Amino acid sequence: MNIAPGKNAVGNIPFDEARVDRLMEEAGIDVLLATSKHNTQYLLGGYKFIFFAAMDAIGHSRYLPIVVYEKGGPDHAAYIGNRMEGGEHQNNPFWTPTLHAACWGTLDAANLAVEHLQKIGKAGARIGIEPGFLPSDAYTLIRKALPDARPIDATGMLESMRAIKTDAELEKLRTASELITESMLATIAGAREGTTKSEIIERLRREETNRGIHFEYCLLTLGSSHNRAASPQAWKQGEVLSIDSGGNYHGYIGDLCRMGILGEPDAELEDLLAEVETVQQAAFSKVKAGILGGDMISHAEGVLKASKVAAYTDFFAHGMGLITHEAPFLMTNHPVTYEGTYAAKPLEKNMVLSVETTMLHPTRGFIKLEDTVAVTDTGYVMFGDRGRGWNRGATA
Repeated sequence: MNIAPGKNAVGNIPFDEARVDRLMEEAGIDVLLATSKHNTQYLLGGYKFIFFAAMDAIGHSRYLPIVVYEKGGPDHAAYIGNRMEGGEHQNNPFWTPTLHAACWGTLDAANLAVEHLQKIGKAGARIGIEPGFLPSDAYTLIRKALPDARPIDATGMLESMRAIKTDAELEKLRTASELITESMLATIAGAREGTTKSEIIERLRREETNRGIHFEYCLLTLGSSHNRAASPQAWKQGEVLSIDSGGNYHGYIGDLCRMGILGEPDAELEDLLAEVETVQQAAFSKVKAGILGGDMISHAEGVLKASKVAAYTDFFAHGMGLITHEAPFLMTNHPVTYEGTYAAKPLEKNMVLSVETTMLHPTRGFIKLEDTVAVTDTGYVMFGDRGRGWNRGATA
Protein backbone atom coordinates (compact mmCIF):
# COMPACT_ATOMS: atom_id res chain seq x y z
CA MET A 1 0.00 0.00 0.00
CA ASN A 2 1.40 3.38 -0.97
CA ILE A 3 -0.49 6.53 -0.11
CA ALA A 4 1.42 9.34 -1.78
CA PRO A 5 2.14 12.62 0.00
CA GLY A 6 -0.32 15.32 -0.98
CA LYS A 7 -3.22 12.97 -1.62
CA ASN A 8 -4.14 12.73 2.06
CA ALA A 9 -4.02 15.57 4.52
CA VAL A 10 -1.66 15.07 7.45
CA GLY A 11 -3.55 13.41 10.27
CA ASN A 12 -3.45 14.54 13.87
CA ILE A 13 0.24 14.42 14.77
CA PRO A 14 0.39 12.45 18.05
CA PHE A 15 3.45 14.17 19.52
CA ASP A 16 4.71 17.67 20.19
CA GLU A 17 5.91 18.51 16.68
CA ALA A 18 7.64 21.75 17.68
CA ARG A 19 9.57 20.02 20.48
CA VAL A 20 10.68 17.15 18.22
CA ASP A 21 11.76 19.64 15.53
CA ARG A 22 13.77 21.57 18.12
CA LEU A 23 15.48 18.43 19.38
CA MET A 24 16.31 17.42 15.81
CA GLU A 25 17.76 20.86 15.12
CA GLU A 26 19.92 20.68 18.25
CA ALA A 27 21.17 17.23 17.23
CA GLY A 28 21.91 18.32 13.64
CA ILE A 29 19.33 15.97 12.12
CA ASP A 30 17.31 16.77 9.00
CA VAL A 31 15.22 13.60 8.81
CA LEU A 32 14.62 10.69 11.17
CA LEU A 33 14.60 7.00 10.40
CA ALA A 34 13.17 5.54 13.61
CA THR A 35 13.47 1.74 13.60
CA SER A 36 13.01 0.58 17.21
CA LYS A 37 9.64 -0.72 18.33
CA HIS A 38 9.46 1.81 21.17
CA ASN A 39 10.29 4.89 19.09
CA THR A 40 8.10 3.89 16.15
CA GLN A 41 5.31 3.29 18.66
CA TYR A 42 5.84 6.76 20.15
CA LEU A 43 5.92 8.50 16.78
CA LEU A 44 2.78 6.64 15.68
CA GLY A 45 0.84 7.70 18.76
CA GLY A 46 0.95 4.41 20.66
CA TYR A 47 0.50 1.96 17.79
CA LYS A 48 2.42 -1.34 17.81
CA PHE A 49 1.65 -4.20 15.42
CA ILE A 50 0.27 -7.08 17.49
CA PHE A 51 1.69 -9.82 15.23
CA PHE A 52 5.25 -8.81 16.12
CA ALA A 53 4.59 -7.65 19.67
CA ALA A 54 6.56 -10.56 21.17
CA MET A 55 8.89 -11.51 18.30
CA ASP A 56 10.89 -10.06 15.41
CA ALA A 57 12.19 -13.01 13.37
CA ILE A 58 10.22 -14.34 10.41
CA GLY A 59 11.50 -16.41 7.48
CA HIS A 60 15.11 -15.49 6.72
CA SER A 61 14.85 -11.99 8.17
CA ARG A 62 12.99 -9.94 10.75
CA TYR A 63 10.31 -7.31 11.17
CA LEU A 64 11.67 -3.79 10.73
CA PRO A 65 9.12 -0.98 11.17
CA ILE A 66 10.39 2.42 10.03
CA VAL A 67 8.97 5.86 10.67
CA VAL A 68 10.41 8.56 8.42
CA TYR A 69 9.95 12.06 9.80
CA GLU A 70 11.39 15.21 8.25
CA LYS A 71 12.10 18.16 10.53
CA GLY A 72 9.42 20.75 9.84
CA GLY A 73 7.87 18.58 7.15
CA PRO A 74 5.14 16.34 8.56
CA ASP A 75 3.57 16.20 5.10
CA HIS A 76 6.63 14.15 4.06
CA ALA A 77 6.29 11.63 6.90
CA ALA A 78 5.98 7.94 6.12
CA TYR A 79 5.43 4.65 7.87
CA ILE A 80 6.99 1.51 6.42
CA GLY A 81 5.60 -1.71 7.85
CA ASN A 82 4.64 -5.31 7.27
CA ARG A 83 2.19 -6.27 4.53
CA MET A 84 -0.43 -7.30 7.08
CA GLU A 85 -0.49 -3.78 8.52
CA GLY A 86 -2.66 -2.62 5.65
CA GLY A 87 -5.60 -4.03 7.57
CA GLU A 88 -4.56 -2.05 10.64
CA HIS A 89 -4.60 1.11 8.52
CA GLN A 90 -8.06 0.33 7.16
CA ASN A 91 -9.47 0.08 10.68
CA ASN A 92 -7.45 2.87 12.32
CA PRO A 93 -5.59 4.99 9.75
CA PHE A 94 -2.01 6.00 10.51
CA TRP A 95 -1.41 9.73 10.67
CA THR A 96 1.51 9.68 8.23
CA PRO A 97 0.54 10.84 4.72
CA THR A 98 2.59 8.00 3.19
CA LEU A 99 2.20 4.36 4.14
CA HIS A 100 4.09 1.41 2.71
CA ALA A 101 2.54 -1.74 4.19
CA ALA A 102 4.63 -3.94 1.93
CA CYS A 103 7.53 -5.57 3.77
CA TRP A 104 8.53 -8.99 5.11
CA GLY A 105 12.13 -8.30 6.06
CA THR A 106 14.88 -5.77 6.63
CA LEU A 107 16.04 -5.22 3.06
CA ASP A 108 12.66 -4.49 1.50
CA ALA A 109 11.97 -2.07 4.38
CA ALA A 110 15.33 -0.35 3.90
CA ASN A 111 14.77 -0.11 0.13
CA LEU A 112 11.44 1.62 0.66
CA ALA A 113 13.02 4.02 3.15
CA VAL A 114 15.69 4.91 0.58
CA GLU A 115 13.08 5.45 -2.12
CA HIS A 116 11.06 7.70 0.15
CA LEU A 117 14.09 9.78 1.14
CA GLN A 118 14.97 10.23 -2.53
CA LYS A 119 11.39 11.19 -3.34
CA ILE A 120 11.27 13.93 -0.70
CA GLY A 121 14.67 15.31 -1.66
CA LYS A 122 16.63 14.04 1.35
CA ALA A 123 19.05 11.65 -0.35
CA GLY A 124 21.98 13.78 0.82
CA ALA A 125 20.57 14.83 4.17
CA ARG A 126 21.74 14.36 7.74
CA ILE A 127 19.78 11.23 8.60
CA GLY A 128 19.10 10.33 12.22
CA ILE A 129 19.33 6.58 12.79
CA GLU A 130 19.15 4.21 15.74
CA PRO A 131 22.41 2.19 15.57
CA GLY A 132 21.27 -0.26 18.24
CA PHE A 133 18.05 -0.97 16.35
CA LEU A 134 19.11 -0.86 12.69
CA PRO A 135 20.23 -4.27 11.39
CA SER A 136 23.61 -4.31 9.65
CA ASP A 137 22.19 -5.45 6.29
CA ALA A 138 19.67 -2.60 6.27
CA TYR A 139 22.33 -0.07 7.31
CA THR A 140 24.71 -1.28 4.59
CA LEU A 141 22.00 -1.00 1.95
CA ILE A 142 21.09 2.55 3.02
CA ARG A 143 24.73 3.70 3.02
CA LYS A 144 25.37 2.28 -0.46
CA ALA A 145 22.15 3.68 -1.90
CA LEU A 146 22.62 7.13 -0.32
CA PRO A 147 26.39 7.80 -0.47
CA ASP A 148 25.95 11.55 0.05
CA ALA A 149 23.83 11.16 3.18
CA ARG A 150 25.36 11.66 6.60
CA PRO A 151 24.15 9.19 9.24
CA ILE A 152 23.84 10.65 12.73
CA ASP A 153 23.18 8.69 15.91
CA ALA A 154 19.71 9.85 16.98
CA THR A 155 19.53 7.73 20.13
CA GLY A 156 19.98 10.60 22.57
CA MET A 157 17.63 12.87 20.66
CA LEU A 158 14.89 10.22 20.68
CA GLU A 159 15.43 9.58 24.38
CA SER A 160 14.96 13.28 25.08
CA MET A 161 11.83 13.23 22.92
CA ARG A 162 10.26 10.58 25.18
CA ALA A 163 11.44 12.03 28.51
CA ILE A 164 8.47 14.37 29.07
CA LYS A 165 5.26 12.35 29.23
CA THR A 166 1.90 13.49 27.97
CA ASP A 167 -1.17 13.16 30.18
CA ALA A 168 -2.20 10.09 28.18
CA GLU A 169 1.20 8.49 28.76
CA LEU A 170 1.05 9.26 32.48
CA GLU A 171 -2.33 7.57 32.68
CA LYS A 172 -0.96 4.44 31.03
CA LEU A 173 2.00 4.36 33.41
CA ARG A 174 -0.31 4.89 36.37
CA THR A 175 -2.57 2.08 35.20
CA ALA A 176 0.37 -0.26 34.64
CA SER A 177 1.70 0.44 38.14
CA GLU A 178 -1.68 0.06 39.82
CA LEU A 179 -2.45 -3.24 38.10
CA ILE A 180 0.99 -4.67 38.84
CA THR A 181 0.64 -3.70 42.50
CA GLU A 182 -2.79 -5.34 42.66
CA SER A 183 -1.37 -8.46 41.04
CA MET A 184 1.59 -8.68 43.42
CA LEU A 185 -0.58 -8.24 46.52
CA ALA A 186 -3.01 -10.91 45.29
CA THR A 187 -0.09 -13.24 44.57
CA ILE A 188 1.41 -12.78 48.02
CA ALA A 189 -1.96 -13.28 49.72
CA GLY A 190 -2.50 -16.49 47.74
CA ALA A 191 0.88 -18.05 48.51
CA ARG A 192 1.30 -20.28 51.56
CA GLU A 193 3.82 -22.50 53.24
CA GLY A 194 5.16 -24.94 50.66
CA THR A 195 4.36 -22.77 47.64
CA THR A 196 7.41 -22.75 45.36
CA LYS A 197 9.05 -19.81 43.65
CA SER A 198 8.05 -21.17 40.25
CA GLU A 199 4.43 -21.45 41.38
CA ILE A 200 4.42 -17.91 42.78
CA ILE A 201 5.85 -16.51 39.54
CA GLU A 202 3.25 -18.38 37.48
CA ARG A 203 0.49 -17.07 39.78
CA LEU A 204 1.74 -13.52 39.23
CA ARG A 205 1.81 -14.02 35.47
CA ARG A 206 -1.84 -15.06 35.54
CA GLU A 207 -2.84 -12.25 37.90
CA GLU A 208 -1.27 -9.64 35.62
CA THR A 209 -2.64 -11.19 32.44
CA ASN A 210 -6.16 -11.33 33.89
CA ARG A 211 -5.95 -7.62 34.65
CA GLY A 212 -4.93 -6.71 31.10
CA ILE A 213 -1.20 -6.39 31.72
CA HIS A 214 1.36 -8.01 29.42
CA PHE A 215 3.62 -9.91 31.83
CA GLU A 216 7.32 -9.17 31.31
CA TYR A 217 9.16 -10.71 34.25
CA CYS A 218 9.15 -11.52 37.95
CA LEU A 219 12.28 -11.47 40.11
CA LEU A 220 11.54 -13.34 43.35
CA THR A 221 13.39 -14.24 46.54
CA LEU A 222 12.38 -16.33 49.53
CA GLY A 223 13.97 -16.52 52.97
CA SER A 224 17.62 -15.59 53.40
CA SER A 225 18.47 -16.21 49.74
CA HIS A 226 19.41 -13.37 47.41
CA ASN A 227 18.77 -15.51 44.29
CA ARG A 228 15.87 -14.04 42.30
CA ALA A 229 15.55 -16.75 39.63
CA ALA A 230 12.68 -19.25 39.44
CA SER A 231 13.29 -22.53 41.28
CA PRO A 232 11.58 -25.27 43.33
CA GLN A 233 12.50 -23.46 46.57
CA ALA A 234 9.41 -23.36 48.82
CA TRP A 235 8.22 -20.60 51.13
CA LYS A 236 8.56 -21.41 54.82
CA GLN A 237 6.91 -20.00 57.91
CA GLY A 238 8.58 -16.82 59.14
CA GLU A 239 10.44 -16.20 55.87
CA VAL A 240 10.40 -12.98 53.84
CA LEU A 241 9.45 -12.77 50.19
CA SER A 242 10.44 -10.02 47.77
CA ILE A 243 8.53 -9.77 44.52
CA ASP A 244 9.76 -7.44 41.78
CA SER A 245 7.76 -7.39 38.57
CA GLY A 246 7.68 -5.57 35.28
CA GLY A 247 4.73 -5.63 32.94
CA ASN A 248 3.34 -3.30 30.34
CA TYR A 249 0.00 -1.73 29.67
CA HIS A 250 -0.41 -0.64 26.05
CA GLY A 251 3.39 -0.63 25.78
CA TYR A 252 4.11 1.40 28.92
CA ILE A 253 6.12 -0.29 31.64
CA GLY A 254 5.23 -0.72 35.28
CA ASP A 255 8.12 -1.85 37.50
CA LEU A 256 7.65 -2.19 41.26
CA CYS A 257 8.84 -4.27 44.19
CA ARG A 258 6.90 -5.23 47.32
CA MET A 259 7.62 -7.40 50.37
CA GLY A 260 5.78 -10.35 51.84
CA ILE A 261 6.02 -12.37 55.05
CA LEU A 262 4.66 -15.79 55.94
CA GLY A 263 3.40 -15.14 59.45
CA GLU A 264 4.15 -11.91 61.28
CA PRO A 265 7.29 -9.78 60.91
CA ASP A 266 9.48 -9.64 63.99
CA ALA A 267 10.96 -6.40 65.34
CA GLU A 268 14.14 -6.76 63.33
CA LEU A 269 12.25 -7.13 60.03
CA GLU A 270 10.06 -4.13 60.84
CA ASP A 271 13.21 -2.13 61.52
CA LEU A 272 14.98 -3.26 58.34
CA LEU A 273 12.08 -2.35 56.08
CA ALA A 274 11.82 0.99 57.88
CA GLU A 275 15.46 1.67 56.99
CA VAL A 276 14.65 1.02 53.32
CA GLU A 277 11.61 3.28 53.56
CA THR A 278 13.69 6.08 55.09
CA VAL A 279 15.98 6.12 52.05
CA GLN A 280 12.99 6.04 49.69
CA GLN A 281 11.40 8.99 51.48
CA ALA A 282 14.69 10.90 51.36
CA ALA A 283 14.70 10.52 47.59
CA PHE A 284 11.04 11.49 47.26
CA SER A 285 11.67 14.65 49.29
CA LYS A 286 13.93 15.94 46.49
CA VAL A 287 11.63 15.09 43.58
CA LYS A 288 10.23 18.29 42.15
CA ALA A 289 10.41 20.13 38.84
CA GLY A 290 13.47 22.37 38.82
CA ILE A 291 15.58 20.35 41.26
CA LEU A 292 18.73 18.80 39.80
CA GLY A 293 18.44 15.07 39.32
CA GLY A 294 21.86 14.64 40.90
CA ASP A 295 20.72 16.47 44.03
CA MET A 296 17.97 13.88 44.54
CA ILE A 297 20.50 11.08 44.10
CA SER A 298 23.11 12.56 46.43
CA HIS A 299 20.55 13.29 49.16
CA ALA A 300 19.23 9.72 49.15
CA GLU A 301 22.77 8.32 49.07
CA GLY A 302 23.75 10.56 51.98
CA VAL A 303 20.86 9.29 54.09
CA LEU A 304 21.77 5.72 53.18
CA LYS A 305 25.43 6.25 54.01
CA ALA A 306 24.46 7.29 57.55
CA SER A 307 22.23 4.21 57.97
CA LYS A 308 23.26 1.14 59.94
CA VAL A 309 22.38 -1.00 56.90
CA ALA A 310 24.58 0.94 54.45
CA ALA A 311 27.16 -1.85 54.09
CA TYR A 312 24.70 -4.15 52.33
CA THR A 313 22.14 -1.73 50.88
CA ASP A 314 22.06 0.09 47.54
CA PHE A 315 20.07 3.02 46.17
CA PHE A 316 19.19 3.50 42.52
CA ALA A 317 16.86 5.66 40.41
CA HIS A 318 16.13 5.72 36.69
CA GLY A 319 13.63 6.95 34.14
CA MET A 320 10.55 4.95 33.10
CA GLY A 321 8.24 4.92 30.10
CA LEU A 322 8.07 2.78 27.00
CA ILE A 323 11.19 0.96 28.23
CA THR A 324 12.44 0.22 31.72
CA HIS A 325 15.51 2.46 31.67
CA GLU A 326 15.07 5.68 29.73
CA ALA A 327 15.55 9.40 30.22
CA PRO A 328 16.16 10.93 32.66
CA PHE A 329 19.44 9.01 33.12
CA LEU A 330 20.51 9.90 36.65
CA MET A 331 23.32 7.50 37.58
CA THR A 332 26.34 6.23 35.65
CA ASN A 333 26.73 2.47 35.14
CA HIS A 334 24.63 1.72 38.20
CA PRO A 335 23.90 -1.05 37.35
CA VAL A 336 22.87 -0.64 33.71
CA THR A 337 25.61 0.63 31.42
CA TYR A 338 24.90 4.24 30.47
CA GLU A 339 26.08 7.69 31.49
CA GLY A 340 24.14 9.68 34.09
CA THR A 341 23.78 12.60 31.70
CA TYR A 342 20.70 14.03 33.41
CA ALA A 343 22.26 14.29 36.88
CA ALA A 344 23.33 17.87 36.20
CA LYS A 345 19.99 18.82 34.64
CA PRO A 346 16.81 19.90 36.44
CA LEU A 347 13.97 17.44 36.70
CA GLU A 348 11.02 18.48 34.55
CA LYS A 349 7.30 18.19 35.03
CA ASN A 350 5.91 14.87 33.73
CA MET A 351 9.19 13.00 33.87
CA VAL A 352 8.64 9.56 35.42
CA LEU A 353 11.13 7.91 37.77
CA SER A 354 11.61 4.49 39.29
CA VAL A 355 13.12 4.84 42.78
CA GLU A 356 14.49 1.72 44.44
CA THR A 357 16.38 0.82 47.61
CA THR A 358 17.70 -2.74 47.81
CA MET A 359 19.03 -4.46 50.93
CA LEU A 360 20.92 -7.75 50.68
CA HIS A 361 20.83 -8.62 54.37
CA PRO A 362 23.33 -11.32 55.31
CA THR A 363 20.80 -13.37 57.29
CA ARG A 364 17.27 -12.01 56.73
CA GLY A 365 17.34 -11.96 52.94
CA PHE A 366 16.46 -9.60 50.11
CA ILE A 367 14.51 -6.56 51.34
CA LYS A 368 13.52 -3.97 48.76
CA LEU A 369 11.03 -1.30 47.81
CA GLU A 370 10.74 0.02 44.27
CA ASP A 371 8.28 2.80 43.47
CA THR A 372 7.23 4.80 40.43
CA VAL A 373 6.74 8.57 40.70
CA ALA A 374 5.81 11.29 38.24
CA VAL A 375 7.44 14.71 38.70
CA THR A 376 5.11 17.67 39.27
CA ASP A 377 5.65 21.40 39.74
CA THR A 378 5.23 21.04 43.50
CA GLY A 379 6.67 17.56 44.12
CA TYR A 380 5.57 14.19 42.81
CA VAL A 381 2.69 11.77 42.36
CA MET A 382 3.26 8.11 43.18
CA PHE A 383 1.73 5.35 41.08
CA GLY A 384 0.73 2.01 42.64
CA ASP A 385 1.52 3.20 46.15
CA ARG A 386 -0.22 0.41 48.10
CA GLY A 387 1.34 -2.53 49.90
CA ARG A 388 4.58 -0.79 50.82
CA GLY A 389 4.79 -2.49 54.23
CA TRP A 390 4.85 -6.18 55.15
CA ASN A 391 2.16 -8.08 53.21
CA ARG A 392 1.02 -11.38 54.72
CA GLY A 393 0.89 -14.68 52.89
CA ALA A 394 -1.94 -17.18 53.36
CA THR A 395 -2.11 -18.83 56.79
CA ALA A 396 -3.59 -22.15 55.68
